Amino acid sequence: MTAPHLPKVAGINPPPPASPHTSAPDEPSVPASPDRPEPSPAPPAPNAVVQDRLAGWISDLTTLQELIERLLRTTTLDAALHELLRAGALLLGAGRGLVTLQPSEGTGRPVTVGLGLGRADLGHIETIPHDGGYVRLLDDLPPTGTGNRSGTAHPDIAGEDGLDPRHREVAARLGYAASYAVPLEPAAGGRAPGPRLGAAVWLYDEPAEPAERRRHLAGLYCGCAAEHLARLVELTHARETVATLHEELLPGRLPRVPGIRLAVRHRTGPGGGGDWYDALPLPEGALGLAVGGISGSGPGAVAAMGRLRASLRAYAVMEGEDPVAVLSDLELLLRLTEPSWAATALFAYCEPAARKVVVAGAGHCSPLIIGDGRAEYVETSLSAPLGMLACWEAPSVEIEPAPGETLLFYSDGLLHRTGDAMDRAFTRLQRAAASVPRAARHDPEAIADHVLRTVLPEGGTAGTGGKDAEHAEDVVLLVAHFE
Repeated sequence: MTAPHLPKVAGINPPPPASPHTSAPDEPSVPASPDRPEPSPAPPAPNAVVQDRLAGWISDLTTLQELIERLLRTTTLDAALHELLRAGALLLGAGRGLVTLQPSEGTGRPVTVGLGLGRADLGHIETIPHDGGYVRLLDDLPPTGTGNRSGTAHPDIAGEDGLDPRHREVAARLGYAASYAVPLEPAAGGRAPGPRLGAAVWLYDEPAEPAERRRHLAGLYCGCAAEHLARLVELTHARETVATLHEELLPGRLPRVPGIRLAVRHRTGPGGGGDWYDALPLPEGALGLAVGGISGSGPGAVAAMGRLRASLRAYAVMEGEDPVAVLSDLELLLRLTEPSWAATALFAYCEPAARKVVVAGAGHCSPLIIGDGRAEYVETSLSAPLGMLACWEAPSVEIEPAPGETLLFYSDGLLHRTGDAMDRAFTRLQRAAASVPRAARHDPEAIADHVLRTVLPEGGTAGTGGKDAEHAEDVVLLVAHFE
């Protein structure tokens, strides 16, 4: 009868069990007799070697689990790639590395990220002659689709025969002496390996080669990482498609109307939100300006936003001189045709020659007017968002900007991305507008850049770090400067 086999733990083979015919050292032997079967021997007492080995496995598995959990908490492709490189460097004892993704056509674009390597360093590595789609450091990986996820080591690049001289030159220039590369192949439904997504390579400053234990852990980690990366590649591609659709539904360019100059800044959130803006010339030299947003995110919100914006344009052409009528018609249309959506909107009818602006809002933030000696919010009438009242109507407000003054229209996403409470966010925006340098107050482009840079100093992601970054809202800032 064969001895039982201990189960594998997370891909790590346990040591073979001791022979069942070995007696315990302190147990007295009992002779067998024809009428009494030989007793089963007691299992041997664990020895120090086995205990040390088991302790090592437990430590490795704990480390591996912690690293995989950290990876799975990433929600963007860039964050996941950087986490992969950091974890691989820890498992393999390397200092630097790079990962390159080349997803299949139609599912994303090639991406290369480095750890401890700048753009110039990555450019030098890409000049190494290679045969496949990857850099030369990754050419000699196991064939794709075979399920072989073992890595490839170059323990001594300077002394290795058969390497291209350019490879040695780049290694000497960047100061690495050895490398270890691992393919990134997600499993297809957990049964067979899927197409190769890319590969990662880690670099050593001195000639070195990772031990078998380190290789095994890195292989297990990269197998899990590949599946997570494949999901993020698809998600990133879908988000980019929605963002492109969003941009195509917005004005391709701003109109030129005498007496007023415009600038706009628009940033789509990762989830593809429904915020929008519009600027359209109207009869008799007038101009219609609008900012609004649909609740929710994703392709459905973007499509509803496109329908709402198109409807507002039609109403603005017919009765734009009465912003209340425009929004009233929009409210009725939304209730009848889009009952599942709620929306906010602000519409302004501008007569640049007369320097007169008539504004009406439905649940949207009031515009901000800035000029010499003032930066204040326009007091618009309060109203619930479109689609939330049986009958919407609120009085409009008339503004008379002085020559050289500017109106700022914006989405509430600009306020939410600050991470502050709304009252503090409004104050932050007002201070940013008031701090526009005097030399820039006649340039709407400069005003838009200064306000965004001051309100969102981290490039538009202030207050949206970590898991909240995935839910960052759209930002719209429309600037109208009166000459």
